[in-house]
This record gives sequence, C-alpha cells and structure tokens, in this order.
Amino acid sequence: MLRSDSRPFLDLRLGWRLLLLLPLTSWVGVLPAAERARPNVLFIAADDLRIDLGCYGSREALTPNLDALARRGVVFERAFCQQAVCNPSRASILTGRRPDTLRVWDLRRHFRETLPDIVTLPQHFKANGYASVGIGKLFHNESGAKPPFPFADPPSWTEPPLFADGPHWADWVWEGANGPRGKGGAVQRLDVADDAYLDGRIAASAVRRLGELAREKQPFFLAVGFWKPHLPFNAPKRYWDLYDRARISLPAPAPMPVGAPAIAGHAWNELRGYAGVPAKGPLPPEQVAELRHGYLACVSFLDAQVGKVLGELNRLGLADNTVVVFWSDHGFHLGEHDLWGKTTNYELDTRVPLIVAGPGVTAKGGRANGLVELIDLYPTLVESCGLPAMAGLEGRSLGPQLRNAAAPGKRFAISQHPHPSYGKATHMGYAVRTATHRYVEWRELPSGAVAARELYDHAVDPAETRNRVDDPSVAGVVRELAAEVARLVAAGGAFSGRNGR
Repeated sequence: MLRSDSRPFLDLRLGWRLLLLLPLTSWVGVLPAAERARPNVLFIAADDLRIDLGCYGSREALTPNLDALARRGVVFERAFCQQAVCNPSRASILTGRRPDTLRVWDLRRHFRETLPDIVTLPQHFKANGYASVGIGKLFHNESGAKPPFPFADPPSWTEPPLFADGPHWADWVWEGANGPRGKGGAVQRLDVADDAYLDGRIAASAVRRLGELAREKQPFFLAVGFWKPHLPFNAPKRYWDLYDRARISLPAPAPMPVGAPAIAGHAWNELRGYAGVPAKGPLPPEQVAELRHGYLACVSFLDAQVGKVLGELNRLGLADNTVVVFWSDHGFHLGEHDLWGKTTNYELDTRVPLIVAGPGVTAKGGRANGLVELIDLYPTLVESCGLPAMAGLEGRSLGPQLRNAAAPGKRFAISQHPHPSYGKATHMGYAVRTATHRYVEWRELPSGAVAARELYDHAVDPAETRNRVDDPSVAGVVRELAAEVARLVAAGGAFSGRNGR
C-alpha cells in the first residue's frame, strides 16, 4: 500500500534566504586564480522544460525556487538549444560543439563515435582538479548502449554517475507490483512522497552528495539532471492540487502556421506511444486539459526538487562560491501548432530557460535579451572558474551579459532538426533565429537541395502563426538568412560524406 506524504508544498525549502554576493570587478574575480578559492559549479538540468516559469512571465506555472534563483542571477530571455531532442542537444551542450560537428542528430549515435578523444565540460573540470560528479539525466539516458561508448560517458566523471539511464516510462508507481509492466499512461496523479518518483530520489542524492563534497574540501562540478517535466506527466498529487484545471489555458495557437510546409510538423509519435492516447487523430478536449495540467504539475514538482538542492547549497555556506547554472535541453509543444512533444524547429521547441547565478554575476536580477545558445555554457564556465581555455569550442562566453545584462548577444542563434524525427531522415531543417525573425530551410538528404522554406516575423507574429517566406516585403531578410544557412552547410553540414547515415 502506498504511503502519502503529508508535508505541505510550502515546507519544501521555499523560504531559504538569499546570500548577498560580494561584488566582483570581472567575471573571474579580482584575484589571480592561484590566490583565491576556485568556484564550485552546480550544473542543474531539466528535460523538456519550455519557458513555463514564473520568472519568464508565466501566469500559470508556480515555480518559487527558480524564481528566487532568477532574482540573484541573470535570466537569459532568448536562449536557444541546438537541436530539440535529448541526445543531440545534451551532447552539444556538454561538448560545446554543434550537432553537425559531432555528427549526432538522433537518439542512437554517441558523440565519441565521431570524436573519441573529445573532452567534455565535466571532463575538463575533472582534468583540472575538480571532483566531477553526475547525478541524474545529463547525457542521453539510452539503456544498454553498445561499448565502448555508453551514453553516461564514464570519462566525464570522477565516480560512476547515478540515475543516468533507463526509459522515462519506467519512472512510474505501480500499485501492488514489483516493477514496471511496460509503458503505462501519459499521466499519473497519486498521493505519494516525492521520492516515489525518480526526481525526488535524485534531489535526495544530490543533497547528500553536497554535504560530502563540502567536507572533502575539493572544488566540485556537481551536475544534477532532473528527468521532469518529460513524459509521462506523473507527479505527487499535491503538485497537481496547486492548479485548477478549469483555469488552465488551452493551446494557442492551435493550428499549424498558415503556409507552413508539412515537413515542418510531425505525428507526435512520442505521446501516442502512451496508453490511453489515440493512435491517430486529435485528442479529446478533456485529455488536452489533463495533459496540460500534468505538465504544470511536473514543472512545480521539478521546482521543488531544485529548491531542495539550492537550499542545501545555502545551508552548507557554499552559495557564495558556487556558480549555479539552470538549463533545459529543449522546449516542448503542448498542443500548439497541432503538435505534442519536441523535434521541430519552432520557437516553442528551440527556446529554453537559462539562469546563471553565483560569484562573478554582478548583474544580479538582470534580464539578458541578447540571443545566446546553449553551446555558450562550456566556454562560460571555463572562464568563470579560471580553467585553461579549450580549443575547438563553437560557443562564446556569456561573461559580458553576466556583468551587464544589457550587453549584446549574438547576431543569430542556430538550431536544426531532421525529418522525420524518428527513423531514417530524408531532410535536414536549419533554423536561423535573429532578434526579429526565424528562418527555416529544409534540405534534402543527401543532396542538399532546398525542399522548403519558412520565415516568421517575431516583431508582429511572436507565436509564429504565418509563414511569410514568399512575401515580397521580406525578400531581403530571406536572402540574408538563406546565405547564412548556405555558409553553415558549406562548413560541414549534414550533407558531407561524414554524415554517418
């Protein structure tokens, strides 16, 4: 029989006090690295989390812990992943290279198949005297990966990572059973303790390990990868109870963009694999509401687990010397554009939350509006902790924005995704996001011939409801951004002989 956890939501470390960080005149500090304590890093990942957070202006999501982190750090308003699916995105973040450089565009290929000697972000910290510890989903969670390249990537860590693999659907409470019976439903609402689900156990493990690391007196790179709000949308009942389903918004916009090519969408295979979801056709309205409710419940569940870890960091007196990074691997559609899941080149899938706080962040409470990419995290953390620069990184440090949130970002951010999303790809789509537009170009594999194009004007259409690529008034924008895609492809896109397909 399942036990309920009667602890109220407000007891989940929502009220931990914020430390005042000492002002620094530069991102790496005023003292030479040899004369100061090297900063620790707490690297927190979420899975499938779009910008549904209070600190990003959501009127629905209840996320007090991440909102508190945002108040003492910098919120990056326009951060973008490099591919909106787990394995390519995480490989890109943790190596600092784009999917085309890694030749990783799906859930099966490991980045070390292409670049066996590449040094990952946690591996670089390990090589420079840090305890490099991984708890939860950080790289891809593929089970039974073929040696010599298991997805958890042992070279990255100073100890075996925990909770790093297994299917998401196995994170399920089976009443009266000893283990998973196969893929269950898309939602679950039970009155259980947080640790009935994987993220509760990950948070507890991270709290314990933080205490040990504090006693060991060695600088640490602690990566904590939460599995939520990825499907299935199962969270303890009290997180569901935070929301009134009747007041939860419906998907907007509901249809695909006017004039969008069919290749830009997908059949939501990820969701349709769960019990109770129609194999084809639309979802009934009550199921749409239930899924959107479940997603928000999982977001609040995630936020509470992050709060436990941040609360322990503060209790141990480590917050003033720890760089905290919170990120998601990609976004998610919840019925918008007639889509459920990720694996597109649209804004809802490619835009991600990114918050950085800690020593050297002098723009506390700032909101950086410049374009940034998740591949920028590797050089940022190397610089922040005074580590030797790593050759070959394709991002650039976010240090300027961490000192001054108004500092300019990049001219554009690049994302990509193949079509179809699963199975043998026939096309690759490249998205170039500028401050005002999103241009997407779909190219045939392996020829590279342009098959379809899209252009969305975010100045007047932030929800991306109309493809304007054939509008003569924006022909100059199309030419300019098409030239950027051509340069990207010429530099070694998915069409070269190294594509591994």
